[in-house]
Amino acid sequence: MPPQPKHQGNSARDRLLTAAAVLFYNDGIAATGIDAITARAGVAKQSLYNNFASKSDLVAAYIDQRHGEWLALYAAREATAHHPKDKILAVFDAYDDHATFAYERGFRGCGLLNAAAELDADDAGRTAVRRHKEQVEAILHTELAQLLPDDTARAETLAAHLAFLLEGAMTRAGLEGDANRLRSARAMAQDMLARL
Repeated sequence: MPPQPKHQGNSARDRLLTAAAVLFYNDGIAATGIDAITARAGVAKQSLYNNFASKSDLVAAYIDQRHGEWLALYAAREATAHHPKDKILAVFDAYDDHATFAYERGFRGCGLLNAAAELDADDAGRTAVRRHKEQVEAILHTELAQLLPDDTARAETLAAHLAFLLEGAMTRAGLEGDANRLRSARAMAQDMLARL
């Protein structure tokens, strides 16, 4: 079984990031104040500013951490996949793993997209989220290029289709609070791949 996302650590920085991750996911970035984060982390307010230049810096660290968690989940799934089709399905499985994590208040969708929705259009955090989504699509494209070595345009189009299917399923899964839509999307992707 793939590793579950981890937010635990012993340093004040790790405790602050752990607390922020839970609170940002549960309540949103704007609704989460510095006092709530430091109280949950069990550290003094000054400790936050000793470790992060600002709340924006903490948000950026949270986004990087969420991205790293997904990459670790994908790496665990990809390690047991030996064919490009299986590696593509491993992307869906990693999203499922993230959706079935034991969140404190239940699954609310993609933490990265939730964060991006709260940030200004030109915020660096939104750029980081976009890079993550582009990296996921690039993983899909890389594996599709293995399956379609003589048709790069089709591989690129199919990667976009699968990315849209995945993101749409993740959004609906977040609204419904479970991973069922992700599993349906995986089955659709498997059917599409069977036709290649």
